[in-house]
Amino acid sequence: MGVEWSKSMAFLREAAGRLRFRRERAPIDTVDALCGFVSTRAAFVAQKKLYGYLKARMGTRYPTMFEDDVFVGSINVAKLHVFAACLSDLSLHGVARVVAAGGLGREGGTALARHCFQAGLADNEAHLPEPGVTDAWRAAFEARLADVHWDNLAAGGDSFTESPKALFHWAPIAEKLKRYDQEIVENSIRFAFGEVTREFRQRAVPASIAADWSARGRA
Repeated sequence: MGVEWSKSMAFLREAAGRLRFRRERAPIDTVDALCGFVSTRAAFVAQKKLYGYLKARMGTRYPTMFEDDVFVGSINVAKLHVFAACLSDLSLHGVARVVAAGGLGREGGTALARHCFQAGLADNEAHLPEPGVTDAWRAAFEARLADVHWDNLAAGGDSFTESPKALFHWAPIAEKLKRYDQEIVENSIRFAFGEVTREFRQRAVPASIAADWSARGRA
């Protein structure tokens, strides 16, 4: 285990250290608060569901697998791809509510979502892979933004489409073992985001976030 195990857990400890959501009650009423919420929850859900899936699949072998440097390397790759997908999904979900309440319009919503996604990557810059990978994440997010329908998402459309696929695809588990897991694994991350979105509804003040964005001259 040693150094590699410590590295593989650093991202989780750091995310958890920044995340005390059970004690947080302050309103999410600024752009910075929105970005902080999206970034910490995306990191937390990505870590929780990836490690949970691995532990469930490996059972008693789970701790010893971290003695395998190849396996640890695969986890490090997986957790970052899952995080990027969670960040993409949650950015769209949060911003859709801001667009609906604050009248930002398509361009304003797109710009805010881009800002939110970039802020989440910046928050975790020390853990991100080489620039080519992060550039691909940005390009994929831009492609989503080009097709997004903010009104549909605000009315209940599903923004959580990338993280379930990423969790199932990137989890370092043999394909023959995965084949019966897809529905369970994908639903597990959707359920995890259910708690996050409920908290967001309770704490968010979308009109204030929109006003803050507009005050920055960005809407």
